[in-house]
Amino acid sequence: MPDFPDDPAHATAPQSVVSERNRSRTLWHLYRYGISSRAQIAKALGLTPAAITKITARLIEAGIVTETGDMEGSKRRRSIGLKIDTTRFHFIGVKFARSLVQIGVFDLKGKRLSLTDMPRVSDDTIDAAIDATHKTIDSLLAADPYIVAIGMAVPGPYLHGTGYAALVSSMPHWRNINFQKEFGQNCPIPVFIEQDARAGALAQRLFGTLDDAGSLAYFLLGEGVGLGVIENGRLVYGNLGASTELGHVSIDAVDGRKCECGNVGCLECYCSAGAIHEQIDKLGIIHGSEAMTHIEACKALFALAEKQSGDTPQIRQARGLVADIGRYVGYGCVIICNVFNPRRIVLGDIGALGGQQLLDAAQAIVNQRVIPEIAQSTEITFSSLPTDAAVLGAAATAITQFLDRPSYFRAARPPGNAR
Repeated sequence: MPDFPDDPAHATAPQSVVSERNRSRTLWHLYRYGISSRAQIAKALGLTPAAITKITARLIEAGIVTETGDMEGSKRRRSIGLKIDTTRFHFIGVKFARSLVQIGVFDLKGKRLSLTDMPRVSDDTIDAAIDATHKTIDSLLAADPYIVAIGMAVPGPYLHGTGYAALVSSMPHWRNINFQKEFGQNCPIPVFIEQDARAGALAQRLFGTLDDAGSLAYFLLGEGVGLGVIENGRLVYGNLGASTELGHVSIDAVDGRKCECGNVGCLECYCSAGAIHEQIDKLGIIHGSEAMTHIEACKALFALAEKQSGDTPQIRQARGLVADIGRYVGYGCVIICNVFNPRRIVLGDIGALGGQQLLDAAQAIVNQRVIPEIAQSTEITFSSLPTDAAVLGAAATAITQFLDRPSYFRAARPPGNAR
């Protein structure tokens, strides 16, 4: 995680760095592998049994880890199993998209306990949406004493050091919101804020079906276009936290479409939901598309393109547009392959509904334009998480911090205690 936390109190977490790191390693082991004995944890982490006994005693005292009873150990010796008590720790996830705000409550394993869709947001109702978000969070905290942290996913580029999103295409008032000050101050529990695509990458790492998420690129194809990259198990940030802004990489610097960022030919101008909606309206292939939301228009397009029966001009145009979108996604994948060389590229959000035709078009571009050894070793797939995975990613942002810094949460709010 970055060295510029959203909550200044973060830096005051007790215990030495080494001790906290070993507690975190113990938690991550239990999170990934489930019930384990102290001896198994010590062997896996390369620590002494005495050190693990001390670490787990602290975690048990904090209510994070619990003993499960006898289990068979090595040489048929009886050992006591340990596991994380996932039921006693809940997390709020808040997804801020351009026109959407979703608020969910999740347990430590990502099980959704509740989900609230806030009223649709326009540029002149953003302040009202912020107020409504505060009220909903307050209500959730009052109703559930097990909530220990809040994670937020916001449009990028999100500058961690300032608390602002530097650019939100088509919704400029979002740039006036300092998320860190608005939500991080005067909150009774920790608040962690992350760029939406990075939050999505964390969700893939924690809750996805991938067998190895240590080298992963999450390619967000939503109302905006974003990228979150995990390398060696950690997110890639860059200076100010503004790296991996794939949506504003130009794929046509000469004659490309003008972008609100000041550049031309930005990828976001071709395969974001807004850009797709614009092309749908231009072609006139979806009846009433002008009155639809971006998500509704995209879903209608993908459904039309996947129709198995009929060969109408509208169906042919829909399939052609989906193939075009897939090619633009492929250009983004080429950039990801050449810059980050991840083991997997996961396509997520609205664009993940584009189906096999979109994926095939993207893969064809990668096969044509990427060095064969790199193209063949990079798997491109759709996310296995729900379309609204950003709200789960918001929760994953807080859950990751919980696993990385357990003492901070113990100090912030003892689990299960009402205020």
